[in-house]
Amino acid sequence: MNRIWNPGTVAPPFAAYSLCSQIPGNSTLLTIAGQVGAMPDGTLAKGIEAQCEWALKNVLEVLQANGMQAQDLVKLRAYLTDRDQLATYRRVRQTVLGDHVVPPSTLVIVSGLADPAWLVEVEAYAARLPPDVFEARRGAK
Repeated sequence: MNRIWNPGTVAPPFAAYSLCSQIPGNSTLLTIAGQVGAMPDGTLAKGIEAQCEWALKNVLEVLQANGMQAQDLVKLRAYLTDRDQLATYRRVRQTVLGDHVVPPSTLVIVSGLADPAWLVEVEAYAARLPPDVFEARRGAK
């Protein structure tokens, strides 16, 4: 199981994220390319809230396609094109991922993304132990 935590020797996080993640040996690592607010048919969602929701849902879909879930996230990096949308992104992220999913995160405000219609892009990293190793470690605690 990944260890997501906040060392007490540095300032606490400024929002709903953690400062670090520790990935145990034998884990499968997954890197997820930047996801934008496109729906499964390729249509871009309208507005920042819908684009944030679809970008994060797309991350979850890629996780699921790889036998993982939100709790396996070990790092998120989000790019927003408008600082005024920060609260919207954070609210949608919490709604989509849930209160208990707080991996280390970076959020960057950029002047634009590859397509000017994109308002947000989210990339992610996840790690998961094979089931037999996970069960053995869980049983050892």
